[in-house]
Amino acid sequence: MASTSSTLFSLCSSFSAHCKISPTPSLSKPLSFTKPNFASSFKLPQKLAFSSSPSLPQFATVPKVSETDAPAVAEPELESPEPAATQVVEVAKEEEPKREEIFAVVMVGGRQYIVIPGRFLYVQRLKGTNVNDKIALNKVLLVGTKTTTYIGKPVVTNAVVHAVVEEQGLNKKVIVFKYKKKKNYRRNIGHRQPNTRIRITGITGFENYPAVTLDSIAKSS
Repeated sequence: MASTSSTLFSLCSSFSAHCKISPTPSLSKPLSFTKPNFASSFKLPQKLAFSSSPSLPQFATVPKVSETDAPAVAEPELESPEPAATQVVEVAKEEEPKREEIFAVVMVGGRQYIVIPGRFLYVQRLKGTNVNDKIALNKVLLVGTKTTTYIGKPVVTNAVVHAVVEEQGLNKKVIVFKYKKKKNYRRNIGHRQPNTRIRITGITGFENYPAVTLDSIAKSS
């Protein structure tokens, strides 16, 4: 035990000699801590060391040339072709004769139609007529112009509507369905009515018929 205590005493004396410890540390000055520098003490071998900025390939620098210093390139001038002498020829347009503003009401096959010169209409089949045949419709009930009106009693005497046959055709199909209940009777039949397309060419013969005007209507009333 005496030997161990002597050794401890010698160690403490040697420690106190090397490290001076003050009994009451002064707190007037703040403690400062320095960051240890490990980079200086630790160095990589040359084979494993690498630079932080890798070397980039070097390219030859091209001198900058401003637009003002660039040499001007002369462009060849294109010769504009001379305009050829054009001769303007005025062609007089043939004015089409104006059609007279007139209409009529005509009866064909028991039906009444309003007809105007130059237009076409479909009527019931006209028996005994072929394409391009000229026909005359005599049952004219009324003729009207821009200024006067001719009213028939019942027809306008001597008035005729001239037309040309253009086509002989058929109307759209009409379904005729017959049914009888409790008799098992059903019939589905289609029918297409034949028709004729005519084009009105003119209205004549009404000039000598007495016209009806506003003045005559006022006098009669």
